[in-house]
Amino acid sequence: MYNLGIYLYLIGVAICSLFSTKVRKMWRGEREAIRVLKEKVDPSAQYVWFHAASLGEFEQGRPLMEQLRRDHPEYKILLTFFSPSGYEVRKNYEGADIICYLPLDTVRNARRFLRAVRPVMAFFIKYEFWYNYLHILRHRKVPVYSVSSIFRPGQVFFRWYGREYAHVLKCFTHFFVQNEISKYLLSTIGIKNVSVVGDTRFDRVMQIKDIAKQLPIVDSFVNQEDKVFVAGSTWPADGELLIPYFNLHREWKLIIAPHVVSEEHLHQIFSQLDRRAVRYTQTSPEEAAQADCLIIDCYGLLSSIYRYGHVAYVGGGFGAGIHNVLEAAVWNIPVFFGPKNKKFHEAQELKMALGGFEIKDYSELSKLMSRFMNDENYLLKVGNQAGRLVKIRAGATQRILKELNL
Repeated sequence: MYNLGIYLYLIGVAICSLFSTKVRKMWRGEREAIRVLKEKVDPSAQYVWFHAASLGEFEQGRPLMEQLRRDHPEYKILLTFFSPSGYEVRKNYEGADIICYLPLDTVRNARRFLRAVRPVMAFFIKYEFWYNYLHILRHRKVPVYSVSSIFRPGQVFFRWYGREYAHVLKCFTHFFVQNEISKYLLSTIGIKNVSVVGDTRFDRVMQIKDIAKQLPIVDSFVNQEDKVFVAGSTWPADGELLIPYFNLHREWKLIIAPHVVSEEHLHQIFSQLDRRAVRYTQTSPEEAAQADCLIIDCYGLLSSIYRYGHVAYVGGGFGAGIHNVLEAAVWNIPVFFGPKNKKFHEAQELKMALGGFEIKDYSELSKLMSRFMNDENYLLKVGNQAGRLVKIRAGATQRILKELNL
């Protein structure tokens, strides 16, 4: 059934590639992957394979990849992606020797791929369970590790109809999971090769904090009198909640970084604001100093921009799910997010640590913002609780390497 589903999916992707640029990039990249490997693989080298579905999983696996590269230069790194949103952003990443798409999980593709590269070990980040690749890796006795994985009772592996597919999990040499619940769930289906190490994303945001950029335009925008609210990775539904508040409460300045930077979305943001707003790429430090709202109309700055905020909002919580709350929390500031956060373990931990807050509507936003404005001690206390959680949870990378004895 799995292979039938893969072939049907393959047909669907081929059709969709005729109409979608994103799907077309993925379709072409997957078909070219074997050629890329044949051209670039050094037959005398030992390759460690890291697979990340998209950009978020890449960032999750990056601390482990880079530490392994530092400690063991005898290995070369192969990095694969499934999604264009990962590959297109990181195709020139200098921490890997070869970067390409991973061809879809057919038996033929898996055999050709693994014949071309012959990895000595493989790391699959978080949710990656490719049935044919994993079975062939096990047959070839290649150690395979699942990193920062997290399991929930509702997943197919723990349902009566998914027990057959759950056998794919037995292809892994070891699971490095985020929490005890995941370890327990795996034990219910007979999988004991599990270590609870936490989430490598905490390590990554600590790294990002250490190399954060100084941004002169943002420096000019921020001043001593005003509080600054940073809204990161926002979607239109997030803006509809936040912007009316800032139109009324002029004691706050707003930095907003939309998740999708398009002229249409930027125009929508401008049309909702009735305060002075400037675009990051089209302003000067002098103009930014006079503005009330700074719109970040480019990529790659958000993790550094959170440092300027007194409070942060992370978008996506009124849609498919929230984005990376840890990038904000590491800067010792309170973090808000929408209600679609239940599947995000780090958000649940932030709420439990009283450093993160779920907001469902304007009333809840207004109430919390009012308290933060009027109670400086509470603002600092909550922010420190958010930052402390990140520091406490860091260290998963070293725990994994210690377990692997690498």
